[in-house]
Amino acid sequence: MIDLSLLRKDPQMIIALIRRKEPTFDMQKLYELDVQVRELRSDIEHLRHKKNELAQQAKGGVTPQIRQESIEISTQLKDQEQKLVSLEEAFNSLYLRCPNIPQEDIPLGGKESNKPVKIVGEKPDFTFPVKNHVELGKINNWFDFEAACVMTGSNFALYRGEAVRLMYSLTMFMLKNNMSYGFEPMLPPYLVNETSLEVASNFPKFRDQVYALPNDNLFLTPTAEVNLTNFYRKHIFAAQDLPIRMTAWTSCFRREAGTYGAAERGLIRIHQFEKVELYTLCTPQESAQEQERMLACAENILQKLGLHYRVSLLAAQDCSFPSAKTYDIEVWMPGQQAYYEVSSISNCTDFQARRGLIRYRTEQESKPGLVHTLNGSSLALPRLMVALMETYQQEDGSIRLPDSIKANLVW
Repeated sequence: MIDLSLLRKDPQMIIALIRRKEPTFDMQKLYELDVQVRELRSDIEHLRHKKNELAQQAKGGVTPQIRQESIEISTQLKDQEQKLVSLEEAFNSLYLRCPNIPQEDIPLGGKESNKPVKIVGEKPDFTFPVKNHVELGKINNWFDFEAACVMTGSNFALYRGEAVRLMYSLTMFMLKNNMSYGFEPMLPPYLVNETSLEVASNFPKFRDQVYALPNDNLFLTPTAEVNLTNFYRKHIFAAQDLPIRMTAWTSCFRREAGTYGAAERGLIRIHQFEKVELYTLCTPQESAQEQERMLACAENILQKLGLHYRVSLLAAQDCSFPSAKTYDIEVWMPGQQAYYEVSSISNCTDFQARRGLIRYRTEQESKPGLVHTLNGSSLALPRLMVALMETYQQEDGSIRLPDSIKANLVW
């Protein structure tokens, strides 16, 4: 959630910044509801004060005037308290749907305004017709999408043989890489509760994207970001104990509502996928530096794998709901003839920390402040496998990873 003190101090500026990110969100309405709630609370306090004064006067004897005033004030107070409940519900519902304030240095506009800031390597050249990963998977017997569809449904994957070995090898390779950058490995539950999803900012806005287990009031995690955000919920750190850096490997589950185009078949967009996550909690002064550090950590994986990729600074409307600033790492996929995102490194400032009451103190007796939280994929495994398969394919359809890559993997 955004800092309401900023909205109250300079409403026009904050309203303008939020409109850069989500033009359809009624930020003016949120501001007006906030004003109305505070005014009504003030009125209620005034009525309670008057009621207490009458109670004190009544100790000397209840007069008809005191009795009548007391009845009138009690009626007014009940009406105003009921009105406050309704008004607070409307405010809280809108407040939870308000996106984070984008940083002023990111580009304006949508996806078309994303700004490439780095290109690493070159697109591979082939002397033969390039196959996509679905074709390569059939040749090498790596996947069985038909069997996955029979046992579960469409847009799920079943991995076989060498694909499974590669998946687990890449996972261990990424975890080791992240540990070398100081990230502690974590293995959280795959099920999360409603509060955890609300703290991580998935609920209420993206409730329709999450798989639910209604009998248990639990949900399949859409990303380990949810789990790691809640690891320190309601915790107060000493400033010297920050930053906290964590990395986790989980399966992730998303409904991905909408249609799937032909270009997104196979592993490009599926409902269940493996992902290694990076997560950092730090002081506000450290968050810009930590974002660059996390970006370097994720990039290091692609560099060791010899893959061509680019880094883009996302425009305001393309940033995720809780993010104030995001870098996307997009890897080149020869079989798709396109770049696809394999990581988003996001600085969520104090947006999630405010929901989860994650704070820190500079001194033992000082007032606690909110930490900043950052998250990033390191990396999304299915798309990484697509890039490896299509980049290192041979003319006969086999896949030959260079020895330099194999040396970095648990083969």
